[in-house]
Amino acid sequence: MAAKMSVLQFSPGPNPGRPVHRLKWLVPIVSTLLLASCSTVDVGESPTEPSAEVDISEQPLVVPALTNMRDSPERKLDGRFVPVGWAALPSWASDDLSDLWPVLINNCKGLMRPTGGSLVQQARATPRAWQPVCQAASQVQPTSGAEIRAFIEQHLQPWRLLDEQGRPARNTVTGYYEPLVHGSRQRSGEYQWPLYEPPKDLLTIDLGSVYPELAGKRVRGKLDGKRVVPYDTRAEIAAAPDRQPPAIVWVNDPVEAFFLQIQGSGRVQLPDGKVIRLAYADHNGRPYASIGRWLADQGELPLAQASMQNIKAWAKRNPQRVQEMLNANPAMVFFREERVADPQLGPKGAYGIPLAGERAIAVDTRYVPLGAPVFLATTMPASQQPLRRLVFAQDTGAAIKGAARADFYWGFGDEAGAKAGRMKQPGEMWVLWPKQAGAPSAR
Repeated sequence: MAAKMSVLQFSPGPNPGRPVHRLKWLVPIVSTLLLASCSTVDVGESPTEPSAEVDISEQPLVVPALTNMRDSPERKLDGRFVPVGWAALPSWASDDLSDLWPVLINNCKGLMRPTGGSLVQQARATPRAWQPVCQAASQVQPTSGAEIRAFIEQHLQPWRLLDEQGRPARNTVTGYYEPLVHGSRQRSGEYQWPLYEPPKDLLTIDLGSVYPELAGKRVRGKLDGKRVVPYDTRAEIAAAPDRQPPAIVWVNDPVEAFFLQIQGSGRVQLPDGKVIRLAYADHNGRPYASIGRWLADQGELPLAQASMQNIKAWAKRNPQRVQEMLNANPAMVFFREERVADPQLGPKGAYGIPLAGERAIAVDTRYVPLGAPVFLATTMPASQQPLRRLVFAQDTGAAIKGAARADFYWGFGDEAGAKAGRMKQPGEMWVLWPKQAGAPSAR
């Protein structure tokens, strides 16, 4: 699950609410590669690619010997780090760690995976540095939060994250969650809004296979004769039944279906009560646009009131304009069906590990490598109440850019969604790194 439709875009103009990466020097390269203009073709990361792998959270932790481990070349991080003592972490002693051990063990399973060429390998923490820690973790079974804290303090060193100027990094912390929608495998009655699997003709061109500096960056499009052109927009897919990919389910509410795409993953309750998960599989490469902003531009809702609840109410009052509203966002997310192995765990993040509610964050991997434990100091949604806890950097997102920028995963359901929707708080972070391994690094 890429936090909030993780998409890196080449875009000719501003994209409200999303970053536009102005890599102008790449335009000639990409144009040559595609044999067509890419000004509107999306150059994207594929952070959820590991979802297709075996769910390693269900496998035992296997820690290879150091002599059998080989690190890939180091990837320079943009941030700087300074070591600090545990007392420098605000309210470190107050974080209840009693639920943390399964999350830490799952995280080690990710760190101990064999190296490879996928984005999760290229952006993750240094496996050899973590081998002694994960080896020690595999041999103990703490029975209390105090014992877990003692293990962490024995094996890890806190490093404060600094910005490029060497100042303590402070940035925005937002939130995301896994929603529940109601749907059917057949289109009938109230179930009229499709959630699709990836189209057969959707092309993904891996730029990193030609240009190593673009590792993890991909272009999406389709063939038009011998040319690669941008893939269909949401409006074009909706208007052409013969171009529509197979629907996994049909949902009973268009706005809930839309917001499930925004979150990148979600659960669907079928009429017989069975619950399945729709995990992010791909996207059409088009830039994201806010339907809330469209409603505001149309004079239908003040932008400050464009919440999911108010958008749903507008849709019920204006059923004839729902598709017009949805078409304002050309981006489309496609899904794969997955079973819900453990209802307490969320979808897989960019790190390929199922997210644990309130113990996982999305980060900018230019500053924090995937798999790194992070002590996050922020505040509760729309509040000054402190929220300070140990989390794991297990996801990414297009809007998650900059030192100490984070997206906090609140978990599953309406309560988590209410918190995520209100969260836009200041925050700072400390990366916890193996002792004797030097400053945090990535591969």
